Amino acid sequence: MALLRSEVPVEQTWNLQGLFETDEAWERELSSVEIDIQTVTQFKGTVGKSAKNLLDCLLAKDALHERVMRVVSYADLHMSVDGTNSVYQTNAARAASLVSSVSASMSFIKSELLALDSETIQTYIKEEQGLQEFIKTLSDILEAKEYTLSPDAEEVLAAFGEVMDSPYMIYQRSKTSDMQFSAFKTDDDIEHPLSFNSFPKYEDSPDTELRRKASAAFAETLDKYKNTYAATLATEVKKQVIEARLRGYESVTDMLLDEQQVTKEMYHNQLHTIQTELAPHMRRLAKLKQRVLGLEKMYYSDLKAPLDPDFDPEVTYEEASRYVLDAIQVMGPEYSKIMEEGIHNRWVDLADNVGKRSGAFCSSPYGAHPYILMTWNNSMRNTFTLAHELGHAGHFVLAGRNQRISNNRPSRYFIEAPSTMNEMLLSRHILSQSNDEQMKRWVILQSLGTYYHNFVTHILEGELQRRIYELADKGTPITAKLLCEQKTELLSTFWGDDVVMDELAALTWMRQPHYYMGLYPYTYSAGLTASTAASQMIQEEGQPAVDRWLSALKAGGTLKPLELMKLAGVDMSTPEPIKKAVAYVGSLVDELERSF
Repeated sequence: MALLRSEVPVEQTWNLQGLFETDEAWERELSSVEIDIQTVTQFKGTVGKSAKNLLDCLLAKDALHERVMRVVSYADLHMSVDGTNSVYQTNAARAASLVSSVSASMSFIKSELLALDSETIQTYIKEEQGLQEFIKTLSDILEAKEYTLSPDAEEVLAAFGEVMDSPYMIYQRSKTSDMQFSAFKTDDDIEHPLSFNSFPKYEDSPDTELRRKASAAFAETLDKYKNTYAATLATEVKKQVIEARLRGYESVTDMLLDEQQVTKEMYHNQLHTIQTELAPHMRRLAKLKQRVLGLEKMYYSDLKAPLDPDFDPEVTYEEASRYVLDAIQVMGPEYSKIMEEGIHNRWVDLADNVGKRSGAFCSSPYGAHPYILMTWNNSMRNTFTLAHELGHAGHFVLAGRNQRISNNRPSRYFIEAPSTMNEMLLSRHILSQSNDEQMKRWVILQSLGTYYHNFVTHILEGELQRRIYELADKGTPITAKLLCEQKTELLSTFWGDDVVMDELAALTWMRQPHYYMGLYPYTYSAGLTASTAASQMIQEEGQPAVDRWLSALKAGGTLKPLELMKLAGVDMSTPEPIKKAVAYVGSLVDELERSF
């Protein structure tokens, strides 16, 4: 049985005192921020009257935003590690209300800026040197003018922020607090506990019976919730469709891509190229697993079965940490020091406890160190996950040191590049350090796990989103039946006749929270495409390529994603980098076929 949060050893938990020393300090700051909203609202009606007013308003907005981010992060991080705790639930709701209140109160800034012409803003920037740091912020607002509603309408929408975010909250609350999975038995009469957090270890099991029975038990519980989850997701989609129409976008996809500053061509390139060109390589991999593992049929639940089950040494957190720190030495002392701090100063929450959120993430509140959530089970896959999340941490520490909070976060299109870069460096490092053929094969399998996660799992999530938003734009109701049918169909198209779709395949849309984050899933593949290309440049060029990459990390959100990736040396305006990354995956499968 999983431990209660109170039973978890402290060294396996993160230290939230970097945000607030005590819960009481958090309470005081929550109340203080509510009062200090007036430090920004005092500029209402005067934002555009002078260059000084504009600068002072933007500085006040940034200062308040930083405080709000700390308050919200503290509440959300507590909620992430124990969603069953009623106090944490209450505090997360209070923090969400604060965000809505602040957003509504500050919506006037955008409206008043849009009342200015670009010439006036350019004049102000010349008058006030401090406005130089806000050039990207100001230009982004002006570019959105065509799709901006009246000031009153924008304020109303912002005020409804907590309600608008409720589908995601309901989804997460249900997963962590209510959904209970029944234990299942294998033929040896052993009972196996099951949860969202424990299911991945069964997926990766070399025991076919254990793997398939876990999948069936997992699907059985998901199936009981599918109509509620479909209604929740349908609400999220409908919300986006309505907002897109109100703002005058051609489609909801246009609106969501506009937020990312990504063209439709870039978006469709990513989805189409990977699905078309990667499918043959993945089918080869599936056939190889079926042959090596001696399976009569290859089911969807078998896709993550280990190809080399007799060689799967356990990796402790300490050993994994050494792997990661050795691998990223090429990035230089500043980056390496960030990684060391993250590993040794309790930035990472490793525990498996009741109520803990599934999966992994890195939260990076501005002005504080990042926080990484994962569940450690002594596997090499965990090691790659640790490297991945530390990549996010390193990115936002560097961006935070070099940019204001307004310019800290780049487009989601770039977000997964720094994290997957760490995975690329880890894979290349381990391969370079070993002459053992079995070890090399093992690392190739881990690297393929990274590509599977980003180029298969997430790209097929992205394909489901593409289909669902197109249907929703046409007025088609989004139901559990529709979601299951679409998911099964796209999985069958990708895997062909080589993989039999079982009960879980149709329900996999219920596992991921990314559907509540706009067009997020496909961006994982964009990030991995960029990091694949850039890691090859680092291997070939050395320091010049490292310098380009670090410059892109430090740039934060000061550039649009296409320009940011070009700064790192990668041109994503064509499908070529995608094709090269897919070809690299094919070469890894080639290596495995030869080794077996």
